[in-house]
Amino acid sequence: MTVRFAVSAGARPPEPGRLRELVTGADQVGIDTLWFSDLTVLPSTDPLLSLAMAAAWSTRVKLGTTIVPFGYEPFVFARQIAQLDQLSGGRVRLMLVPGLSQPGERRALGIEGVHRGRTLDELIPVLRALWAGEPLRSGGPALATRPVQEHIQIWLAGKSIPALQRVGRLGDGWRGGGLPPAQAKQAIEQIQAAASDAGRTIDPGHFGLTITYARDEADLGQATRIHGETPRPRAPDIVPVGRDELRWLVGELVAAGLTKFSLRRTSEVASWDDELAWLAGAVLDLQT
Repeated sequence: MTVRFAVSAGARPPEPGRLRELVTGADQVGIDTLWFSDLTVLPSTDPLLSLAMAAAWSTRVKLGTTIVPFGYEPFVFARQIAQLDQLSGGRVRLMLVPGLSQPGERRALGIEGVHRGRTLDELIPVLRALWAGEPLRSGGPALATRPVQEHIQIWLAGKSIPALQRVGRLGDGWRGGGLPPAQAKQAIEQIQAAASDAGRTIDPGHFGLTITYARDEADLGQATRIHGETPRPRAPDIVPVGRDELRWLVGELVAAGLTKFSLRRTSEVASWDDELAWLAGAVLDLQT
């Protein structure tokens, strides 16, 4: 299986200089993918805008968005993703999430009183049909611009039983977060069982995890202060500190059946050039 590393851009307001430093640096050092997350009601840049800028500044690195697909008409959302895939030369990677349930989020997205899981269940087949060139079932038009990729993979997240079953029924891959290796392995087994029940298979190379890491103990302490939490004993199999623990955790996760990793630092990154160089030295030789 192919082990690959991605870097999470984090929650940042629109800062073109920092964004360009991240994108061009990742393109140069060999990071496989950049991920831009959708934090709807926080002061974080819209991931589709970040992805469009990143497409213009890079030629190699894949461009992923972890996005809440609610608040869009399905046709409009499918059109935006298809055109971003054209603009990036087929480098778009997509993970759909139902949101974080932050105060005001559902109202902002227009989904108060809506069951997000069932809505996602209904939306995924519609998006696939539109990207395949089919018109809306309601009799609307087909997309005038289709993606470069013949099949845009839809990855899903979550660790509840319904979320894992959804991956098996509808997803192309899964990326979890905050799970030790044993629990991540159990999640994969649940997904594959749900896929089998639905008459499907999930590529065994399409399982991943977001790893939140600290570069040293001071970094970890800074993170707990930033988030206003009381410092607590860390679990080294969830939040690795330093290069050796990060490499150890990756090895344990690979042994558990995961191959795609998104790396996110616990504290704010001051310099992307420095951070990418550190990550390149820490883990890129583990790519296969």
